[in-house]
Amino acid sequence: MVSDADYMRRALFHARRAEGVTTPNPLVGAIVVTAAGVVVGQGRHPRAGAPHAEVFALQDAGARARGATLYVTLEPCCHHGRTGPCTRRIIAAGITRVVAAMADPNPLVCGQGVAELQAHGIQVEVGLLGDEAARLNRAFTVVQTKGRPMVIVKAASSLDGKMAAKPGVRTPLTSAQANRRTQRLRGAVDAIAVGSGTVLADDPVLTARDCHRLRPLARVVFDRRLRTPAAARLFSTLGAGPVIIITTAEAIARHPENAEALRLAGGNLVAGTGELRTDVRALLAWDISTLLLEGGGAMHAAAWQAGIVDRVIVIMAPTVLGEQGARLFDGLPVAMSQLIPVRVETIGPDAWMEADVHGDY
Repeated sequence: MVSDADYMRRALFHARRAEGVTTPNPLVGAIVVTAAGVVVGQGRHPRAGAPHAEVFALQDAGARARGATLYVTLEPCCHHGRTGPCTRRIIAAGITRVVAAMADPNPLVCGQGVAELQAHGIQVEVGLLGDEAARLNRAFTVVQTKGRPMVIVKAASSLDGKMAAKPGVRTPLTSAQANRRTQRLRGAVDAIAVGSGTVLADDPVLTARDCHRLRPLARVVFDRRLRTPAAARLFSTLGAGPVIIITTAEAIARHPENAEALRLAGGNLVAGTGELRTDVRALLAWDISTLLLEGGGAMHAAAWQAGIVDRVIVIMAPTVLGEQGARLFDGLPVAMSQLIPVRVETIGPDAWMEADVHGDY
């Protein structure tokens, strides 16, 4: 027998299909099920400015929505944004029961959508597969509650916890299979970030390869001393998305020629404070809700100490680099008690380990 949880998993499947596309909006999926258990409508929110998942599902169901149950991964909205309130459409369609995976963290909704539906006699239940829905939309929740993008730290590591043979030395560690997974991860985020040390050591392009992106991929360099060279390969790939250099007003004043060269190369200079916790907020103006922080170890340690890391991904290769190696998180101790394990997978010869971070670490 098909259960409520089965229907919600189907709604979550539809929500995931828009990963990497909906920013600054959440990922939402919805299905309409008749009293007889027949799925008559389904939909997802495809991009910001487009109708919401509930609208597509109700349109798909048509008159069959009357007396049916709507399963949706996020509380239906009740305010006018780029589109009208979904609650009105649900009421008009004759839905008699709504099952939502989680409440909407947006203060304009947050319980008010539920209250409006209940005021019109609709039975509402919230929380089914709520943990799955919350993880799917953690970026949206972080933006709404903390006013900054969700930060994902990703690092390749040897078995002895080293990222490179020596500090500043480019050391490929991971297999082709793991590298392909990394490209898919890049394809699902809004921006990739590194520190200026990584630009100087590796000269990366930070593009998403071997996967299709519908939105530009922003590349961010945290560079308090404005060391990024205008000849960096990043600027040869501006067609993939903007390059944003977060520096300080003092560095720009100290190095005006380099600042001008970076602007001429196509860089967007942001005069920040030099404090990661504050400066990362500036990225919301670029519609960046998910920031993949790829390197290096000092940058990872700084983000951890700033309290802005929300997810950690470590790809561990079956090799040992020795005592001279550059240490993971620059040697900063990260207690396992601060992490919520999500998955460990074997990808080729490597182990892909993923964990969420306690919000109060």
